[in-house]
Amino acid sequence: MSVTISTENLQREAAGLRKTPLLQGGLKTRLKKTGATMENRYTQISKEDLEDLKEAFDKIDIDHSGYVSDFELQELFREASLHLPGYKVREIVETFIAGDTNKDEKISFNEFVSIYQELKSKEYSETFKKLLTRKVGINSFGGTSGVSCEGTQHSYSEEEKVAFARWINKALGKDPDCNHLLPINPNDESLFASVRDGIVFKLINLSQPDTIDERVINTKKLTTFTRRENIVLALNSASAIGCTVVSIDAHDLMAGKPHLVLGLLWQIIKVGLFADIEITRNEGLIALLMEGEELDHLMSLSPEELLLRWVNYHLINAGTETINNFSADIKDSRAYFHLLDQISPQDEDEFHMGIKINMAGLSEWDLERRAELMLQEAAKLDCRQFVSPRDVTSGNSKLNMAFVANLFNMHPGLHKAKFNLDGEHIEAETREEKTFRNWMNSLGVSPRVNHLYRDLCDGLVILQLLEKVKVVVNWKKVNNPPYPQLGGNMKKLENCNYAVKLSKDEAKFSLVGIGGENLNEGSRTHTLAVVWQLMRRYTVMVLSDLGSGEKVADQFILNWVNSTLKEKRKDTQISSFKDKLISTSLPVIDLIDAIAPSMVKWDMVKRGEKGVLKNDEKLNNAKYAISLARKIGARVYALPDDLVEVKPKMVMTVFACLMGHDMKRSKH
Repeated sequence: MSVTISTENLQREAAGLRKTPLLQGGLKTRLKKTGATMENRYTQISKEDLEDLKEAFDKIDIDHSGYVSDFELQELFREASLHLPGYKVREIVETFIAGDTNKDEKISFNEFVSIYQELKSKEYSETFKKLLTRKVGINSFGGTSGVSCEGTQHSYSEEEKVAFARWINKALGKDPDCNHLLPINPNDESLFASVRDGIVFKLINLSQPDTIDERVINTKKLTTFTRRENIVLALNSASAIGCTVVSIDAHDLMAGKPHLVLGLLWQIIKVGLFADIEITRNEGLIALLMEGEELDHLMSLSPEELLLRWVNYHLINAGTETINNFSADIKDSRAYFHLLDQISPQDEDEFHMGIKINMAGLSEWDLERRAELMLQEAAKLDCRQFVSPRDVTSGNSKLNMAFVANLFNMHPGLHKAKFNLDGEHIEAETREEKTFRNWMNSLGVSPRVNHLYRDLCDGLVILQLLEKVKVVVNWKKVNNPPYPQLGGNMKKLENCNYAVKLSKDEAKFSLVGIGGENLNEGSRTHTLAVVWQLMRRYTVMVLSDLGSGEKVADQFILNWVNSTLKEKRKDTQISSFKDKLISTSLPVIDLIDAIAPSMVKWDMVKRGEKGVLKNDEKLNNAKYAISLARKIGARVYALPDDLVEVKPKMVMTVFACLMGHDMKRSKH
């Protein structure tokens, strides 16, 4: 979009520049030192320059408030590939804040131009100007694309934006910390601006309760740096529940990049929607077992496959046609009408009222009108979320799947299994298995791991993880799905044999008595042995300069922990990663305080009477410690219970992540 500025307006803008707080402070002083005058500097700005600057400013100002935030200045430099050291950018921001008379930490157009002029030196002007005058813009809003730092375009779905905004409004509507954000207007770009202070990512706790200790979230007197802390906490917490965040950083979210914001929100929402669509968590799903089918096969299905089977279970009971997908097969709303009729509460009692689904909408010939009538019936079940009539008739598979998942969670309508399971035991996922699974998924392995042993039995995920820890994989030797019906398992076994060979020969893992057949058969003990060594190497890679992670012994990490605590005059010391003192989390909290001073709020920390803590006090400290570690930038996958119970493997990863974070921070 081009911007027309009249001569009168240009003169007004130029006159206004002389009054900006920024120029009344540090910049004015520097001008005197160079012998330049304010008039001389501003006569250099042509009408064309101002038009270009105004156009760029409008593209950055995504909520059209007339202001941009100071952190977006750094985003601008980064997008332009300017080789400005971090301290230079901070100096510019600090100079601005110091002269910001109204202390709102927002940059007006006038202030933006003055900063541009300050940077318009021989060294930076061409690159900076190139970015500012780029016709595509940093992010294109009102359309469907933005531009990443690599220069590639990304689209985003208007339908997803509307759906997620409405979901957040419903989910966080009563949260007092979100009063300044909600309700989000689904019809403009407010959603992208709403994530900038990170508070909206309380959504993570709704998807996976207690992931974030909300005492750690900054909610008062927010600055650029406290907002960034919230975003870092959110990203590391999202990673801990299995969201892939490797391509997203704090700058992306603070800049409100649409495709990245929507991508992260969808992952977080999906984790919550799919949490109970898993047989070990919801044994009612056993009712979906088909005649002659083995329970093991049902348990191997992904949440998406189980959801489709759940819909068809109810459609079969309704005596109507089944569906094969959540796109073309649901466009006419027929399946939805019958599904709602099957799952709606029929009987009245003292706790529930019966709900009658009106099926008259099936006779409506206009499909969009029919979809609206169907959604009105879904509203009776408090389930009119995620889709609009147009999303139904267009077959938006992602949003329709979310709609159905919400229906399942609210009204599963499942009854006792038809078939006798002969006492088959369903073993729930352990905390360790869940942590490993979330770690793998956060790295973006494909296919996504839903069942630790079943989904690793073809070796593909193990091979991807080996590549993540800097082991070279020759993918020409790997068999890829779909596997043939005859001899398919042999192809999977070959992959597993190759994965074990690389693990032993290249990664130097200790895998005595473990062969490819153990992975292929889904052996719990052997699979965990391989996965743990992969996770350990990934965790400590940074400690050995992103390579040869196996060379870092536990004692090396332990020595660093104790020396750091001693150097900062902390009372806590640990003898090993099995030390019972770790159950209090005090060594972890002291270490965080040592490497990130002023981060710990000591009134939040329980010390007990005479140093003895009750179990609930230990858990309280552990939750605080884990969230603090994530907030300062350590990507911790361990859970609070791991500290309370002093699980040595997970305890080691916490200290290793803190050590790695401190090493990276020291280098920069």
